[in-house]
Amino acid sequence: MVTSIAIESGFSALTITLARIALGAIVISLFVYSKGLRLPLNAKSWGSFMLLGLFGNALPFTLITWGQNSVTSATTGVLMSVMPFVTMLIAHYVVPGETFNRYKLLGFVIAFSCVTLLLNPFASGSIDLIGALAILAAASSYAINTILIRLLPRFNPLVGGAGMTICACILILPFVLYHGASIYQELTSLATPSSVIALLWLGVMPAGVASIVYFVVVNRAGPSFLSNCNFLIPVVAYFAGTLILDDSVPPSSLFALIGILAGIVLTRIQRR
Repeated sequence: MVTSIAIESGFSALTITLARIALGAIVISLFVYSKGLRLPLNAKSWGSFMLLGLFGNALPFTLITWGQNSVTSATTGVLMSVMPFVTMLIAHYVVPGETFNRYKLLGFVIAFSCVTLLLNPFASGSIDLIGALAILAAASSYAINTILIRLLPRFNPLVGGAGMTICACILILPFVLYHGASIYQELTSLATPSSVIALLWLGVMPAGVASIVYFVVVNRAGPSFLSNCNFLIPVVAYFAGTLILDDSVPPSSLFALIGILAGIVLTRIQRR
């Protein structure tokens, strides 16, 4: 929803991505140094940060923002819900203790069906194929990043989040320098109170604070659990939008929410 506000203000995908990653890097780096922590100086750690920055920030942020130019927020929410399935599938082969079983498959099917019912992506007409593929690629990128966090050397969540977002800034820097003039023009001519608040929110919360939480949850509960929480993102967005717009919530939406929660519970069953 917030990304849609930034897009409707006229900002390009690159400008929104830059704002998100740069603000996120600043927020987490300030936390790191306020806690007396320091970023590692060895090449192995920064190689890990570079991979995490690519799959966790630079690539998905750009793809989602670009895709939402032709794909509605509701459709984006549904498409992003494939992330748990991709995560569970990859984790089955590469992460010990994350075996894919019939309960995880059933839980995914139930939760995904309920997200689709809740958001009804087909209500507004046909879906742009290229935009939809970009969103799916972003979801897969997040899934890969979730697995990488578990497989790569473990870092303090603050240090890991800072390193990831700093490397994401480095990765998009060539594109920013090439389009510097147009980015500056967008920021100076399109800045309004609502658009500035949208960019600040995207940078501080989803890119900043959420990155810290990301590392904590993956290391404690595993990649599959975190990915299943992704089902709740469109739910929160739906009900937040409903409350803000003062629309009534139909009974079908409440049933969908219950189904999503039930699906998440099913995916936590460890039996084969």
